[in-house]
Amino acid sequence: MTVSHVPHSNTTQRPVPPLPPRACDAHLHILDSRFPAANPDAVTPEGMTWADYGHVQRHLGCQRAVIVQAKHYGFDNRCLLDALARSQGQARGVAVVASDVSEAALEQLHHGGVRGVRFSVWNSHDAIATWDTLAPLAERIARLGWHVQLHATADQLVTHAALIEGLPTPVVIDHMGRLPPDQGLAHHAAQLLRRWLARGTTWIKLSGAYLNSTHGGPDYPPTVLTAQQLVHWAPERLFWGSDWPHVTEHHKPDDAHLANLLSVWAGDHWQAILVDNPGRFYGFDD
Repeated sequence: MTVSHVPHSNTTQRPVPPLPPRACDAHLHILDSRFPAANPDAVTPEGMTWADYGHVQRHLGCQRAVIVQAKHYGFDNRCLLDALARSQGQARGVAVVASDVSEAALEQLHHGGVRGVRFSVWNSHDAIATWDTLAPLAERIARLGWHVQLHATADQLVTHAALIEGLPTPVVIDHMGRLPPDQGLAHHAAQLLRRWLARGTTWIKLSGAYLNSTHGGPDYPPTVLTAQQLVHWAPERLFWGSDWPHVTEHHKPDDAHLANLLSVWAGDHWQAILVDNPGRFYGFDD
């Protein structure tokens, strides 16, 4: 049996087992025109609401989700909170907050299902939260039991390694550490990822295959060895995410292929990465 195609796909399915019960898509974004964009001139795309994701979720067979605040909304997390409420407890959130966020606002986010703060700093031209706010905010969210989610380039991980290692919170690294396709595991950041996984305070998302490859889908060949090596190092500290609705991509990938590709990456660790790890880390099992 295969994971079903999402509508409007023209790619070929890969035969894999169906996703296990309580499988979690641990990285996606929601955009909804009911909420104003941070940039008043920006247009909110259609087809990216929580209801739209529900169609994808049913095709993939995922029951749980981790919604990551989109840059489209800056520090305004109302769209995120709305989607979390609509999930009826089956989603957790990762917010983006300003350095002067109030304690009351943090409590409201926590009550709404937020469990982390994201720093998407890989592109300095459109970064919302910045490196200089990372440590101060990490200190503030530690008491809530939240984590820091970091979307950075491999070079940035190397440059800021000491800062990252000194954070008082768990750290989640986005998109397999964004190792450059021409270097992959030969990049120095790969050994940092291995060391951080071994320390037991870092988790990595097996997501964004197209961000780590100069080859097209469905397999994104340069990512296979990277993903398999991460699984070999620490399968208990990995999550999988679709990165829906793929806002960086002009040609949208087939979400079913991305889910099926995990079977090539994960092997026998399919259940742990899709169910057990996110269940514990994000509090679904509490």
